[in-house]
Amino acid sequence: MTKERKSFGKVGEELTAKYLKKRNYKIIERNYRCPLGEIDIIALDGKALVFVEVKTRGSTNFGPPQLAVGWRKQRQISKVALDFIKRKKISQMDMRFDVVSVQLCPTGEFRVELIRNAFELCFG
Repeated sequence: MTKERKSFGKVGEELTAKYLKKRNYKIIERNYRCPLGEIDIIALDGKALVFVEVKTRGSTNFGPPQLAVGWRKQRQISKVALDFIKRKKISQMDMRFDVVSVQLCPTGEFRVELIRNAFELCFG
């Protein structure tokens, strides 16, 4: 991944963090990494533990950003989420997977879209 792409992704994650905070999500971890992969943001939304994948795009040449979260990515995020739950010894808590789409508009502004319950825990 190029340095420019990483920087663009970081902008999307920062915008998403602000967006979620305005909606009363309490961010508890950012860029959680383990040998299985990474989750961009882990937050609490009320009593639910939410694993958030952020996808940032500068154009729609390949479709909207959220289309990049296919079944393989869902499976990887699911495995990382289970690792987080195990390491933090979390039990009896509702959880869900949200995707945030961050799209650069022609005006130079970003459009942020939250997709709640974007997918279910994926094992297969």
